[in-house]
Amino acid sequence: MLTGEDRTSLVAGAMPWGWLALGGALVASVLAVWFASGLALLTVAYAGALATLIILGVTLYRLRPAPVAQALAPPDWSVTVKAIDRPDIAVAITDKANRLVCASSLYVTQFGENLAPPNLQIDPQSQEFLLVAAREAWRDGEARIERLDSRDGKRHWTASARRAGRGDDYLVWEFAPRGQDDVATDFARLMSGSLGAVLSRAGVEGALVGPDGIIHAAGPGFAKRASGDPAATLAGQEFVQYLRTDERDRIFFEREGRRGTPHRLVHVPLNPVDEETGANASDAPSLMLLLEHGVGIGDSENVESAAPQLEALLGALPLGLAMADRDGRLLFANSAFLRAADREERGLPQYPSDLVVPEDKSALADAVRRFARGSATSADMAIRLRHAPDDPVSMGLAGVRGLGDPAVLLSLADTSEETRLKRQVAQATKMQAVGQLAGGVAHDFNNVLTAIIGYCDLMLLRHSPGDSDYDDIQQIRANSNRAASLTRQLLAFSRQQTLKPEVLQLPDVVSEVSQLLKRLVGEKIELVVRHDRDLGPVRADPGQLEQVIVNLAVNARDAIQSRGDGSGKVSMATRRITAKDVRAMDSDILPVGDYTALVVQDTGGGIPEDVLGKIFEPFFTTKEQGKGTGLGLSTVYGIVKQSGGFIFADNMEAGLGGKPGARFTLYLPVHRGAVEPVSKPPETPAAGWATGGRVLLVEDEDMVRAVAERALARAGFDVTPCSDGEEGLAAFANNDPFDLVISDVVMPGMDGPTMAKGIRRVSPDLPILFMSGYAEEQLRKDIDVPDMHFISKPFSVQQISQKAGEIIGARQTRREPAS
Repeated sequence: MLTGEDRTSLVAGAMPWGWLALGGALVASVLAVWFASGLALLTVAYAGALATLIILGVTLYRLRPAPVAQALAPPDWSVTVKAIDRPDIAVAITDKANRLVCASSLYVTQFGENLAPPNLQIDPQSQEFLLVAAREAWRDGEARIERLDSRDGKRHWTASARRAGRGDDYLVWEFAPRGQDDVATDFARLMSGSLGAVLSRAGVEGALVGPDGIIHAAGPGFAKRASGDPAATLAGQEFVQYLRTDERDRIFFEREGRRGTPHRLVHVPLNPVDEETGANASDAPSLMLLLEHGVGIGDSENVESAAPQLEALLGALPLGLAMADRDGRLLFANSAFLRAADREERGLPQYPSDLVVPEDKSALADAVRRFARGSATSADMAIRLRHAPDDPVSMGLAGVRGLGDPAVLLSLADTSEETRLKRQVAQATKMQAVGQLAGGVAHDFNNVLTAIIGYCDLMLLRHSPGDSDYDDIQQIRANSNRAASLTRQLLAFSRQQTLKPEVLQLPDVVSEVSQLLKRLVGEKIELVVRHDRDLGPVRADPGQLEQVIVNLAVNARDAIQSRGDGSGKVSMATRRITAKDVRAMDSDILPVGDYTALVVQDTGGGIPEDVLGKIFEPFFTTKEQGKGTGLGLSTVYGIVKQSGGFIFADNMEAGLGGKPGARFTLYLPVHRGAVEPVSKPPETPAAGWATGGRVLLVEDEDMVRAVAERALARAGFDVTPCSDGEEGLAAFANNDPFDLVISDVVMPGMDGPTMAKGIRRVSPDLPILFMSGYAEEQLRKDIDVPDMHFISKPFSVQQISQKAGEIIGARQTRREPAS
């Protein structure tokens, strides 16, 4: 049977005779054409065409692909086993399915004949390395693992894998035992890679040098300083040719000369010591480390005498300063630095990186080492201190020369006061933004509630208490009123709710709710109330102040009940605060003036520091889910601020009875001026106007406009509805005179006040009733319209009908004497 090589040799031997026969045939055909036609031109054309075909055929024959060896026999793995069987390296061959197809005897002895890499019974982490190496080898053609460990940790290997076979269908694995004699090899690899880079950043340049002085491997830092190229390969070069010494035997890089930094040479033999002779092997390579010696005055006595003077100088400066040596260790720091780093009690740590959060440690350590190695430059970097991780600060670093070894000067300003002010401003800004959002949500929600409550009222007019739907409608109305109270709380926080301020005495308000408070706090909690003398009057809404007092009492009760057996003490005290007292407080928030204060204190253990700055935020609560809305203290905050007051919360370590607890202090400014009489508008039933009165109704919300129109029409008013201010002005101009204008305040296009001013130019005495969910007092300040009336949303059918009847009735009463 002929092999492929035999066939090739036969074909090659037969090729000359074939070419001769083919050439003779072609010549004969050309002569035949000549004799047949007798035309020379035709014969030449025919010969040229034949020559072209011959040349093309030869070219294609030479460019043909090599024949695929389809007839080759499958591999004989027994021969392969003989080829790979080595006494020092275990070899295995796997296919693409990671099946073992061939293995050396050493592999079978060490790993077994049924296990194929990467699925070997070795250490789990090493098995992960094998899986990664297998993927890399199939993808890149080869992979290497520096260390594999057995499960008992007693045996170690290095492994490699590479693709092989006619179609790259196999992986050849080699496992070499790893002992202590390959330390030099490891160091050569590490020195030219990660280890060399790490040493260079620390100011140590290294190279692996053989006993003959030839470099085996060098770190990138050594290569850069020796040749100018960190990627240069210095292997095979003499180590000493890159160095020079001066008359003081200091070592410099030849390329840098004396302008560079002097170094100390440390010689580290790498081969283990012979236990019998106690000597290193003569052929052992060595690790040569060059450590920067430092430049400066070079006189240790001068350095030692200058150090205390420098420390005294830095200690007298108000700026926080500290000194670190070339290795990054802190040498000393002045009191300002310790105060800025919050280390006055604990003292100076060992490294600057111990002052910062874990995420900033490596960056700061690298920066200190970089400035210690480099020239005398300076820079700033942003860090986050451990005691204040949310407030980045700027730390200055400067390289110091001329004091012996290089050093780094660190500067840190005490920004605690600035940080405190920034937090206060940020908190105030956040509260204002959340207040605006809450007010907008409450205003829109009030429109929805107005429609729901209005339609409930209209449905109740058609149902008697005995009807089956009556109770369901009442439930819808009751829940709508509950939702309306929540919107009032949001408006209270945003300082946009409707207040009816009166001039009053704060103790009178406390007395009004004292009986209610005793029932709220329970029998286990003692309620103590005290009042100062000569308290000044305050101007506030008494109903809202009662809500403030109740909310603070409930908050204190919940804090006490969350601790122990639920027993404790709540104290409410009114205090007289003079302008002199405010000056003594030295507060950045409380303006100087006279105040009447309410202090509410409990024994509930106090408020955690991380919660103290958030307690007045809406929807923030520390109670369990379902047990608090998070609007209690935010409502208190909004009512107090809308009343022109201030409220503060802090903790008392030894408060009532020496027990810790929280303290809320409410400051209301003393009212200076005449006491305004409290007047109540006369109650005029809307039924008296069931048959008269023309009303212009302007409201952009369709559902609110529909409810108000039906309510007023049912009460007997002639209603002209409009959807915006422009339409309202047009209706006023094109219809008979109206008795009352009812309008929303905020509308797209022309708003209510602008429309009202346009109407007043034509009819100055026409009354106007504004509907809004915002505060009446604030609206009266913003809207300069005389004879203006107000009704707050959400309102009921009866309320808007009665309000309209009162205003029209009062207008007609004024007209009767004139007539």
